[in-house]
Amino acid sequence: MAAIVRNSFARAASQLADAGVADEARAEFVPAHRRALVFRRAARMHPLGRVWRLGVILLDSEGNGFATGSITRAQSVAERPNYHAASAEERRIERAAALRAGYSEGETVNFATTALDPEHPAGPLVVHGSEVRVLWAPGTAPDAATPLDAYLAERVALLLEPPQGA
Repeated sequence: MAAIVRNSFARAASQLADAGVADEARAEFVPAHRRALVFRRAARMHPLGRVWRLGVILLDSEGNGFATGSITRAQSVAERPNYHAASAEERRIERAAALRAGYSEGETVNFATTALDPEHPAGPLVVHGSEVRVLWAPGTAPDAATPLDAYLAERVALLLEPPQGA
């Protein structure tokens, strides 16, 4: 089973790399914290590499898979927050952290991702009968999940030839 997952991921990554499809950043978000008694270190992102987004799966050029986590765009933001909602303030902090990490203004950054273990499918990958399937939405029943190869083929095709207007 693990070899099937690895081969499927590697094949999809190879197709995307050969076609020169644009990738996105993957990073680890580190929240703000105090370094000393008075000094505070701003939230930041540590770059972890580049990935292609295939719906609920991210693939790197080596064929490693990751479950999609959170997404932001690097963006300069006002120094003084002017939001009433905590979630809006969190998004502002994430955008600023991505920009401080050196990502270009507007670049998409994936973070809070989880590595997918081909030996033990979990997250969006499930074993149903004798095949690995992808749960493309939370709450999807395993028998309604899409077979891995079909899912990857469809997602790769969409990146290779995006629909008109996308």
